Amino acid sequence: MLSLTTGLVPLVLAGLLGWTGSVKLFDRDTVRQAPRTALARMLRSSERAALVLRGTGAVELLLAAGLLAVPANPVPGAATAVLGAGFLGYLGYGRALAPESSCGCTANEDTPITWRAFVRAALVLAGGATAAVAHGAWWSTLTGRPGGSLVFLAVAAAVLVALSVDLDRWWLLPLRRLRLRVFGHPLFGTEAGDRVPVAASVELLENSLAWQTAFPVVRSSLLDHWEEDGWRILLFSGVYGTRENARPVSVVFALDATASRDTAGDPVVRVSFVDADTGEPLASDLLNAIPPRRALPTLG
Repeated sequence: MLSLTTGLVPLVLAGLLGWTGSVKLFDRDTVRQAPRTALARMLRSSERAALVLRGTGAVELLLAAGLLAVPANPVPGAATAVLGAGFLGYLGYGRALAPESSCGCTANEDTPITWRAFVRAALVLAGGATAAVAHGAWWSTLTGRPGGSLVFLAVAAAVLVALSVDLDRWWLLPLRRLRLRVFGHPLFGTEAGDRVPVAASVELLENSLAWQTAFPVVRSSLLDHWEEDGWRILLFSGVYGTRENARPVSVVFALDATASRDTAGDPVVRVSFVDADTGEPLASDLLNAIPPRRALPTLG
């Protein structure tokens, strides 16, 4: 097994670096994605980040060609190990500097840097070190042990796909959709009379007319919830009035604890306002006197 691994690691690394390098170097999305990467924050320039990504892609393609053509030569493997170490350092610094930015590892990732990027970079480092000390050619291993080689390459490809965020749409999203079809949506009810999750009740509430009417008063997310006589009670904090006349209130919603998105008809929602200082209920005509709430500006 050890000889099989050392013999085929150059081929696996060449496939990985050939793919990521060609995407960085030739894909038009490299320029578009560059401003979203941590590299752009480091270099304080999207143009310089795009150039570095292109250059890194060219280096990866050269290393892939070297691993394929001269796998017994230690230079391509050692250089790949250095590249993997550089990736690890970049990911660590990028995660600390701009945790919300992507790494730009394939120039197609929009998601922040995750553990999968670190594991893939570590595999490049370990694989490069292994390839540097390998003495045989990968084609000799393929011809000598074709069955084991195919199994190893299939497992290696599956691992690399699982560690590539931009490939999730090809396997992870279909798996999630299948899970929802088999087990149902977690926010849906199952049988009539079943209690649905609290998140389902909150989702129903936030799409109801009662929420839209009382929303200008609400100033918090869900603070507490409980059930009473078949009703699910949802508690929020709020403020009524403006400036010196502002007063803290508790906004209490009640809706059917068994209602969900697949329940026929609109849910019945009751709304109550309670003075936060005295605990006394406020007049029911408070809803008619709620001032409009200014919407936050958006970029568009």
